[in-house]
Amino acid sequence: MTAPQSLTYDAFVALATADPAVVGLVLKGSRAHDGMATEHSDHDLYVVLADGAATDLRRLAGHRTALLDLVIVSLAEFRAAGMPGFERYALARARVVLDRLDGGIARILAAKARLGADEASRAADGWLDAYANSVYRSVKNDRDGEPLAARLDAAESVRHLLELLFALDRRPRPYNRYLRWELARHPLPGWDGAALLRDVDRVCASGDVAVQRRLFARVEAAARGAGHGTVLDAWGEDLPLMRPR
Repeated sequence: MTAPQSLTYDAFVALATADPAVVGLVLKGSRAHDGMATEHSDHDLYVVLADGAATDLRRLAGHRTALLDLVIVSLAEFRAAGMPGFERYALARARVVLDRLDGGIARILAAKARLGADEASRAADGWLDAYANSVYRSVKNDRDGEPLAARLDAAESVRHLLELLFALDRRPRPYNRYLRWELARHPLPGWDGAALLRDVDRVCASGDVAVQRRLFARVEAAARGAGHGTVLDAWGEDLPLMRPR
């Protein structure tokens, strides 16, 4: 089967739906996020095949044009996608187009959208320590007259901060493109999304130490409340440097 460059999303969905080997179609990316698609957006589609199924659709694996990107996988491969991995958020917010498993495709997506308790706890411990490390280095560099190093460490801290906050809520962190969308539609408990984005913007732009310390104080309270105080206590006498003055 040769795929023309002009193959459209609708035409492919009709083709795949007619193929009994296809057990699921899952749309991800900007087309799956209400209000995020632009004139440049293509359709990113997972094509899920029954394990061991024979189909000519496999010849379209890797098909990628300005109109349509296809990822063709077996059901077993689909279950494993993003677990762990970069695709997890994309699949967590993906949209089911076809589900021949009586809701099984939707259940697989729901499992990707929710971190297990132990998984989330381990992730939060790691991201909390990384966040504290970046904040500490940024504030120390600012104190010692190294503004560029301070700003670089501050910018690095933002990644750790966001990973941590979403892990505390047992969710995969959204891609930067969808961060504002995610916070507006699925707020983090205890956080004003718009205010958080303003602080993150300030930290990235200038490394503002006062903002970093204020954020750290809120994170410390949230982390201790969630049972991660041991990670913070390991910082010992360095903690005061990160806290508000």
